[in-house]
Amino acid sequence: MDNKPKAVLFMLISAIAFALMQTMVKLAGDIPTFEKVLFRNLVSLFVALSVIYRTKTPMFGKKENQKYLLGRSLLGLGGVVFYFYAINNLIMADAAMLNKLSPFFVTIFACIFLKEKLNKIQISSLIIVFIGAMLIIKPEFSFEVLPAGAGLLSAICAGAAYTIVRSLKNKENPSTIVFYFSFVSVIVMIPLTIMNFQMPMGMQWVYLIGTGVFAAMGQYGLTFAYKYAPASEVSIYNYTTIIFAAIMGFLVWGELPDWLSLLGSILIIVTAVVAFIYQNKRIEE
Repeated sequence: MDNKPKAVLFMLISAIAFALMQTMVKLAGDIPTFEKVLFRNLVSLFVALSVIYRTKTPMFGKKENQKYLLGRSLLGLGGVVFYFYAINNLIMADAAMLNKLSPFFVTIFACIFLKEKLNKIQISSLIIVFIGAMLIIKPEFSFEVLPAGAGLLSAICAGAAYTIVRSLKNKENPSTIVFYFSFVSVIVMIPLTIMNFQMPMGMQWVYLIGTGVFAAMGQYGLTFAYKYAPASEVSIYNYTTIIFAAIMGFLVWGELPDWLSLLGSILIIVTAVVAFIYQNKRIEE
């Protein structure tokens, strides 16, 4: 098997795993969001710790990178909290779509903080994606917009976190970054969970543990995908998470996006595909 088909396969496995993680979060029901996030990161912490132990990788990285590692971890944690809140209160497809706006925020933050230049296609893409996001969010002056706003904030936090990861590319081992994020997340979530702890009942234990297991599977699927092929060649397949999330939402809860959300999602996905093709052509040239 060539490397690119392997990469695509792992990307699809990752997308299915993240959609199943989203399903577990929603199935866990009335368990507080902080508690769900704690379970998600506890499992990831044990997985990351085993990788660190086997590869003899430094746990906490270099001294000069501590503020960046901590910033990445806190932003990433904020992204997960907002995402889980959105999952609890939106239909699956909308929550997944808003979260997948993160690559566009990486573009914005990389331009601002890493001084990367934006071309005309990227600027046009950002404008169209903003319109698509507004169609999904449907802004209004009421508390009903809060879950969609949380979905957008999850993408902003994730975009900022990935920008820091990009700046650490040749400075820290990826396993160190993953462990640091998991460790900080658990430390921050423990007191927040204790303040409003709710004992899981029956199947809720399975759903909470499943949240962490599928999150870890999704993360490692991405890692292996990028190991076998450059991100520029396979990252677009990550958007299949939206399709799998929509299928799960329909099968389990009978969810269907309204026509505005559907139009917004189409705008965002088509824009992502066009930007992906354009970027690949530039690389080939």
